[in-house]
Amino acid sequence: MPKTKIKTNEPAKWQITATTIKCDLVDDYVTIMVYKDWTTRCVWYARNKQKAVEDKNCKVDRKMRAKVDSCKGPECSYVTSYKDKLITEEFGERK
Repeated sequence: MPKTKIKTNEPAKWQITATTIKCDLVDDYVTIMVYKDWTTRCVWYARNKQKAVEDKNCKVDRKMRAKVDSCKGPECSYVTSYKDKLITEEFGERK
């Protein structure tokens, strides 16, 4: 199925939307938020990986370290696919 290029310089008609999914990469439930300007945020990343990366003195146990290492951050396929789904719903062809 070919991907169609959709312009995202136009803001969405809503302020923010979020979904909670089971992320297989970190083996946990994560909340993904997409804002009106199409910026995204993964709450698990912000609470766990970003904190561990920014604060070198942050102690992380072995189980959490494995999850932190497997997290892809903002370029995660779950985050980008959810954003792409919303863009398609917002600007895609109506049937």
